[in-house]
Amino acid sequence: LDPRECGSKVVEEAEQGAQIALVFGREDSGLTNEELQRCHFHVHIPSDPGFSSLNLGAAVQVLSYEVRMAWLAAQGQPTKIEKEEVASVKSAELATMDELERFYEHLEQTLVAIEFLDPEKPRHLMARLRRLYGRSSVSRAEMNILRG
Repeated sequence: LDPRECGSKVVEEAEQGAQIALVFGREDSGLTNEELQRCHFHVHIPSDPGFSSLNLGAAVQVLSYEVRMAWLAAQGQPTKIEKEEVASVKSAELATMDELERFYEHLEQTLVAIEFLDPEKPRHLMARLRRLYGRSSVSRAEMNILRG
């Protein structure tokens, strides 16, 4: 099997109640013939012909990723295209940069007016607040709440 087929097979078997184990060989010598015979199927990770094998950590990462992606697909998680459609809808609802800039100006004026921010010694408060609000992807509706 290739890694993608392995991911799908692991999820299918697990959904039917089977106990699953991914068995990886030793870094220097892989699995013994006896260990290979005990496995129900083998996975080959295609690699560059100049580098015929991956190290153990890379192999674990590749198979873990494929199992995770197969599980998400089985759970009905959105595809990349569906995620992009949702993102485009969400971005239409996000506050614009102009709205954010007006908010930051209003916020700074308000903080100065209530003497929370000393304009002579502003330190890094506004920069930190900008990072905070910038990380949260504020929607227009949320911006209206913040502005009052």
